Amino acid sequence: MRRASHPVWQPAVVLKRRVPRVVVSGFLLAVAVTGLSGCRTSPTVAAYVGDTHISVAELEDAVQERLAEPAVAAYAEAQGDAFTQRVLELLVQEEVYAVAAERYGVEVTDADVRARIDQLLGDDDPDTVFGQLAEQGIGREDIVENVRQQLVRVGIAEAEGEADALSDEALRARYAEVREDLAEVSFGYVTVPDQATADLAVAQLNADPAAYGPLAAQFAGAATLPALESRSADELPAVLADGIRTAAPNTAFATPVPEAGGVVVTFVGDVVYPAFEEVRPQLESDASQGVEAAANERIQEVREDLGVTVNPRYQLRDEDGRLVPVEDGVVDVLGDDDQATAPAE
Repeated sequence: MRRASHPVWQPAVVLKRRVPRVVVSGFLLAVAVTGLSGCRTSPTVAAYVGDTHISVAELEDAVQERLAEPAVAAYAEAQGDAFTQRVLELLVQEEVYAVAAERYGVEVTDADVRARIDQLLGDDDPDTVFGQLAEQGIGREDIVENVRQQLVRVGIAEAEGEADALSDEALRARYAEVREDLAEVSFGYVTVPDQATADLAVAQLNADPAAYGPLAAQFAGAATLPALESRSADELPAVLADGIRTAAPNTAFATPVPEAGGVVVTFVGDVVYPAFEEVRPQLESDASQGVEAAANERIQEVREDLGVTVNPRYQLRDEDGRLVPVEDGVVDVLGDDDQATAPAE
């Protein structure tokens, strides 16, 4: 999470190292709410998918499995029948994707899914991420299936020659294009008691950048960084930001900051760029949007070929009890910060 700019010196905030925001945008659970189709109905069948069907008993078991997670159960209680409807659509999608994978010759193993989940999580704590999802009614089995379906879509796009943007060559080319935008400034600051000491410290650092560590240790405290760190331009301490942006690499400057207890000596190091592998997940996420769009068209074709009929019992109804047609939707289960339901494109 990016820190806010502060108009005055606040050592406790400025010194706090960046805590990586939980990155959850890679997990997107597509939920296409199905309208009533055809006339096949049976009290024991929740939905027909081509020549197969999902029984009411299967649906009820699937709902109960998800309710075993307390956070999911709390979400479901607030949603009422809509939660059961969503679970049914997830079961329908599993059937559709199974057929689509077979049709396009795509095989996704459990190991593939685990590797992709690990990649999406990065350094984020799995329990924290999965806990966020559970609060939105998304159980772990849904996360696993969601990622499996992502990989099926990529596989379909590759089979159709529509996944070039995800190639290593294309990703590296994109990295070269945006590399400058990813630059971070390496810097540190040491608070000394007076201007005379600050002038000596500035001269020392300008003559020998390696002196920063010993200097920071000499003046250790709440308003001193023990080692250099890297931040983007909009994450710099407000009181030092202008000086850091204009300073030449490997130079120091002094800033009187009474709130810090003296004069702050800031050392600005080299510009730092994240490695390709570090930003590869985000590059893939950006590139996958076009690939996903192409693959989703194939999935929709499979769905239409199969034909999906949902028992009216599980259709949304208006206040007068009439069936309501619903547009396809997407539940952003691991979105950025808002994690809201968004309309499908």
